[in-house]
Amino acid sequence: MILNPLPPSSPSTPPPGWYWSLPYAAMALFIATMAALLWLTYRQDTEEQRATLINDVLWMEQNLSFQFDRNSSQLSQLGPALLSGRTLDSTTAARLKNALDADTGLIRILWLNQDGAVLGAGPPYTDSHLVGEAAGTFPSSSAYRLARSMGRPVYSDAYAVIDNQTQFEAHIPVFDGGRYLGSVVGVYSLNSLLSRQVPWWFSERYRVAVTNTAGTEVAAKSKVSPLSSLNYEMALEPPGHGLTLSITAYKNEVRWIPLLLMGSLGVLATAIVWSLWQLRRHMQRRQAAEQALRAEHAFRKAMEDSLNTGMRARDLKGRITYVNPAFCRMVGWSAEELVGRHPPMPYWAPESLEQTLAVHEMVLKGNAPVQGIEVRLMRRNGERFDALMIEAPLIDSDGKHIGWMGSMVDVTEQNKAQELARQQQERLQATARLVTMGEMASTLAHELNQPLAAISSYNTGCINLIEQGQLPRQELLGILAKIGKQAQRAGQIIRRVHAFVRRSEPKFEPVDLNTILREAVGLVEADAQRQGVSIGLDLASPLPPVAADPVMIEQVAVNLIRNGMDAMANTPRAERQVSLRTRHQDGMLVFSVADRGRGIPPEVAGKLFAPFFTTKEEGMGMGLNICRSIAELHRGRLSFEAHPAGGTIFNFSLPIAP
Repeated sequence: MILNPLPPSSPSTPPPGWYWSLPYAAMALFIATMAALLWLTYRQDTEEQRATLINDVLWMEQNLSFQFDRNSSQLSQLGPALLSGRTLDSTTAARLKNALDADTGLIRILWLNQDGAVLGAGPPYTDSHLVGEAAGTFPSSSAYRLARSMGRPVYSDAYAVIDNQTQFEAHIPVFDGGRYLGSVVGVYSLNSLLSRQVPWWFSERYRVAVTNTAGTEVAAKSKVSPLSSLNYEMALEPPGHGLTLSITAYKNEVRWIPLLLMGSLGVLATAIVWSLWQLRRHMQRRQAAEQALRAEHAFRKAMEDSLNTGMRARDLKGRITYVNPAFCRMVGWSAEELVGRHPPMPYWAPESLEQTLAVHEMVLKGNAPVQGIEVRLMRRNGERFDALMIEAPLIDSDGKHIGWMGSMVDVTEQNKAQELARQQQERLQATARLVTMGEMASTLAHELNQPLAAISSYNTGCINLIEQGQLPRQELLGILAKIGKQAQRAGQIIRRVHAFVRRSEPKFEPVDLNTILREAVGLVEADAQRQGVSIGLDLASPLPPVAADPVMIEQVAVNLIRNGMDAMANTPRAERQVSLRTRHQDGMLVFSVADRGRGIPPEVAGKLFAPFFTTKEEGMGMGLNICRSIAELHRGRLSFEAHPAGGTIFNFSLPIAP
């Protein structure tokens, strides 16, 4: 039975354009409705705040009027006792003190006789002050006369006094059985009145100020806070006379809950519209994205297959999850055989198993060095090879650490080349030392000839004494001691030369730099005497040890000293001097070799350390190049500078041994 293939499904008819517009229109209507609701809420809040302001101002007006009436009544009751002419008794004094309480707003009370003269005051008031006058202000006699004629309290105009204060007076006439006794005057301070009569909750909400007829602010109570546009003004009655009470509300704190609610709704609506738009685009682009993904995967696979660098991925437990073909070619195992394996791996060399396992654990702990680490591995056929492994964290698309990705490079041939270069460098250094000894051969022969000649002379003297039959014991012992001393001197010269020219593996050990320099001076001292060169030593002591090969450091010192001696060939013999100096500087030990020669010309300075470059007729051109190589091998530095007195100073620095 043959089944016919299903016919390809026909593409669905796309919805009309208005279908996709409905969500956008609904969201726009929703946002407009929320905006209108927010505006109405704001308008209602504003009206409520204004109504609250009016109620608070009316309450304050009533409170001030009540306080003024209460003060007038209290002063009217005090009047007969104050104007009696007798000394104030304790009861009257207590009532006077109570009337001057800070909460009343009164700062002074005066009582005047029938002619308006001041009879007394509390607090005390001198005769040089008139009622209504302070610091040159105008008098208030008109208020006094008006209160007397009308028979009721009258308030004076406000006037300025010192310290930017503003005052006004309340004149209360006092009668006894229809007979006018005098007046009691209460002096108010507008500043004190606002400070004490305006409660704290009122000043927290509003700024209170008093202005005069010219619109100038004469008193105020406020805090440092921005003001809103909501204010209310009313006449300050009493005392009147054009004083206006101005109440301005502070800006209320922002009501974040409605704003956050509206903002959240707006953001949510925008997110819904954006999501619908993105979903539409996603549906349109999905097929193209899948095709691009397949093409990208094919390109990535082809790129990985063409690499010569081995790639290997492991999870957090060390299990292999991926290897590329280059890795399989290096180790000889296929991807199917390696993926899913746990340590120990089949390509780990048995003799290096513990070291490789330690490296594996170090990588899993995230302590792998950035520059990579070399390990000894094994191919499937048993061949060993050196590999440089560089590990990096493997992060998935969610940013989660899921393992380690390592790249492996076969560095076997590179290591062989480096070892060969190292051996050649050692041979070159040994050859240079032999050449140096060859150049010093005549001097060393002369040095050896002196102890040998002395030994021969002492030996002949002994033979003559034996032939003559004279064998004094003490004299013979002295001659034999001198023979032994000269033999030791010759042996020391031979050992020093042998230690200098022998070829051996570099041996880094803590050494004393001063001792090495003294040994180097001993090698060239005879040649220096022959050339008329004096060698000066300025060695700092004590010096910390340095990790170095003593033969190599001695070779550098000998080369630099001999170069300095050669540079002074045309210098007068009296000025031929090579100075050696050691010092401790910035965590390094530095020894300097300074000569008094002709210096280094600028055209020579740039290629002074180049191999096979020399300014000597019979030089090899390798001395300074070898010295710089030795400095770099010891993680040090070789440099030069001009001598202030003429000549050149070579500086050789070595890191201090830990």
